[in-house]
Amino acid sequence: MISKKSFLFQVLCFLLLGAVLHAQKLDRRASWQAKISGPSSEQIGAVIQSITENSPLEKAGLRPQDRILKIDEVLISSDEVWTEMSYGIRAGSPIKLEVLRGGQLIRSSVLLPAIEKEQHAGIETLYEAVTSVYGLSQRTIITKPKRPGRQAAIILIGGLSCSSIENYPGRNSNWAKVLRDLVEKSDMVVMRVEKPGVGDSEGDCSRSDFRTDVAGFKAAISALKSKPYVDPDRIIVYGSSMGSALAPLLANEFNLAGVISDGTFFKTWYEHMLEIERRILQFKGLSEPEIVRQMNRYYIPLYYGMLIQKKTYQQVVDEYPALSEYNYHAPGHMYGRPVAYYQQLQDFDLAGAWEKVKVPVRIMRGTNDWIMSSFDNKMIIEVLKRNGHQDHVLYEYPGLDHWNTIHQTAKDSFEGNPGKWEENISMQIVNWAREIAGLSTIPVQN
Repeated sequence: MISKKSFLFQVLCFLLLGAVLHAQKLDRRASWQAKISGPSSEQIGAVIQSITENSPLEKAGLRPQDRILKIDEVLISSDEVWTEMSYGIRAGSPIKLEVLRGGQLIRSSVLLPAIEKEQHAGIETLYEAVTSVYGLSQRTIITKPKRPGRQAAIILIGGLSCSSIENYPGRNSNWAKVLRDLVEKSDMVVMRVEKPGVGDSEGDCSRSDFRTDVAGFKAAISALKSKPYVDPDRIIVYGSSMGSALAPLLANEFNLAGVISDGTFFKTWYEHMLEIERRILQFKGLSEPEIVRQMNRYYIPLYYGMLIQKKTYQQVVDEYPALSEYNYHAPGHMYGRPVAYYQQLQDFDLAGAWEKVKVPVRIMRGTNDWIMSSFDNKMIIEVLKRNGHQDHVLYEYPGLDHWNTIHQTAKDSFEGNPGKWEENISMQIVNWAREIAGLSTIPVQN
């Protein structure tokens, strides 16, 4: 007869085994094999721009300019819904589509193929998963040089958006180039983790909050430190945008070897958003008296209501209808994330984490980055110096904006004009990581 203690132990083992298996099994996200634009503020539905020849959509009779109204009976009413539904489609599972062509409604069922996994010559690519304390299994991608022994590593912490950190074939943005160079030129293990609902991960990014994101990052770092091929004393955290502000927190908690922050900030999110709105009004050519009037009358009440009083944008506008003309955010979202994300962020002590950093710090900010201010970055250096920190560098990259692109002016970036790429953008990050890890730096062209 099994004792109560033995029985409980077996149940615990079973549950732990189930959790591990659950964490490791993530179905692969599907590929549309088409270019599709999400809903606009004027029209619902996602519009097909182009379709790959002989793809499932083409074989189903769909054409460019068709508008996808519903996926599995869910109306594509906003960009958040489109992102949620599109990311949720898995290869091998048929989906039902309702498509509008002119005035005709077309119903179809398609089976989409898996997105091709990324590959790098001479580098092993491992698709794994971790489960956070919130019970969500999230995709991790680990790349490692093909050699024995423990190696230095980089943990990448991305920005707040619901875009993927996977460098899948055909992705050629400047951010993708940074990812690729980090993997292929650092000669280090590199780990990335997808947010909830992004890539193959469980969850819904459009509803996932700040604490949930942080929990996923922490689960990934814990997993990385346990890998037999990783030197736990030579793990560097590289954060981009929002991830750059989280980098010191994670370095402090996990005793990491160094911090690299790319496009970071220091103040509270309330202060940060007010600075952005002021810059935007200046870019629009408003006079300074008019900027002051709009800031006092509209933008300060708007963000105070959302971030300090913890209301949704819709609640704030309902109480103060004059704000509706100046609020460009969704009723309960900002930049694709729920207002709860930013409300939690507002109460988070990012500046305090910077104050406690002891390991080497490297910060890069573009001189044409209109999202993150130069003053914020210099405040970080002042705080580090004040606390006796000895090894820190702030490099303001000439012409660089927040999206890894060189522009003539910050306004040029704001207006979405084409910029240019420079290899030194990514190599600055690569060489900083190699330097902190004790590896030789790689010569780059000026």
